[in-house]
Amino acid sequence: MLDSRQIVVVRALYLGDLLCAVPALRSLRAGHPHAHITLIGLAWARTLVDRFPAYLDAFEEFPGYPGIPEVPIDQARIAEFLTRMQARRIDLAIQLHGSGTHINAFVALLGARRNAGFYPAGDAVPPEGSFVPWPTSGSEIERLLAVPRALGCPDMGATLELPLTATARARASELVPRHPYVCIHPGARLSSRRWLPRRFASVADTFAARGYAIVLTGSGGEIALTNAVRRSMTNHAVDLAGLTTLDVLAAVIERASILVCNDTGVSHVAAALGTPSVVIASGSDVPRWAPLERDRHEVLWSPVACRPCSYEVCPTAHECAAGVSVDDVVHAAERLA
Repeated sequence: MLDSRQIVVVRALYLGDLLCAVPALRSLRAGHPHAHITLIGLAWARTLVDRFPAYLDAFEEFPGYPGIPEVPIDQARIAEFLTRMQARRIDLAIQLHGSGTHINAFVALLGARRNAGFYPAGDAVPPEGSFVPWPTSGSEIERLLAVPRALGCPDMGATLELPLTATARARASELVPRHPYVCIHPGARLSSRRWLPRRFASVADTFAARGYAIVLTGSGGEIALTNAVRRSMTNHAVDLAGLTTLDVLAAVIERASILVCNDTGVSHVAAALGTPSVVIASGSDVPRWAPLERDRHEVLWSPVACRPCSYEVCPTAHECAAGVSVDDVVHAAERLA
């Protein structure tokens, strides 16, 4: 293993994507205990970096790059960023973003002494680095571990983790003082990945009738969605949409008896914190994104021909979501709660 003092890791994606990379970061740190490791990610991830001081030392906001849809293209901003990164004389730049299409060109421009990461299977291997073909099967966690393995880093396991502060836990106990409760998270970044609000409401009412408190969670942009669930319920629910930081949301999930959610970032939060969960996977690639601990987390999905789906809005009748019934979810939750 070559000595690398300055390392940057590129993964400019969202919450669940970044949590799935934690085992790879843990392995990377074990292989380079004295390195200064910087994450290049989306703006929101700055706060998450603070939760992993053992693995990450610094954060740089991804400036965007042609072909990467998460950030609008600003050529001046990209040029300034690359000039600044090149001046740092990086020893190792690691691409954990994905298959390598488009993003490998960005990584090459960072000017690192050596690069590592994935390249699309069947393409030419990028020169002067430690690259592996992008796996087309297996979980996201296991796929990402292929890179530190290729770099000779120790195997530190595939367990997810998400350290929480005492302040976040105290705030969660103020917001949801009653136990036990079921946490319902009806949102997802793409509307095509969302189960029907009235079905979430039916699940919530079923558990409310059994004595559980019901807590609805979501971002500020999902207030209308949690309102729709609450209006469809016949029982009371505590609606925390837009009222929690990421840390506090995680602490609310940690205290829950069970989480019921779509296949989105909070499902990986539950996996990291050990909270049982029922995940309704509408359109997603289930083997890639399902939690590894199947005895604690159950993923429900309908095997329609059009999955995995990348549409923002389902162009048909949302058959993948309709194929998972309220009874399916209730029975799964009963086994885990």
